[in-house]
Amino acid sequence: MPEQCAPFKMNCWEYMGCERQPGGSKVWNLCECPAAVVSAYPDGKYNGGMCLGRRCWRMAGTLCGGEVQGTFAKKIDDCQRCPFYQKVKEEEGAAFVA
Repeated sequence: MPEQCAPFKMNCWEYMGCERQPGGSKVWNLCECPAAVVSAYPDGKYNGGMCLGRRCWRMAGTLCGGEVQGTFAKKIDDCQRCPFYQKVKEEEGAAFVA
């Protein structure tokens, strides 16, 4: 785990309370969120989150507003208005990775 990222910062599933992370209470019904399980990116690499937990706007198939979201191009406008997106952008400042 990269030193600058330990411990991890708050991830989207924690902030939004969606319970779709591994072991979450809604996984049985809605499956695990791809932002919480895709491990193609090292933990901590993007905005200090686990998997894509602080860059969920880049991941297709996340559940926002009660609906499965589409591709980055289709959802980014909504994501930029999301309180979590705005929180991460503010916390990261110049280091923010969109």
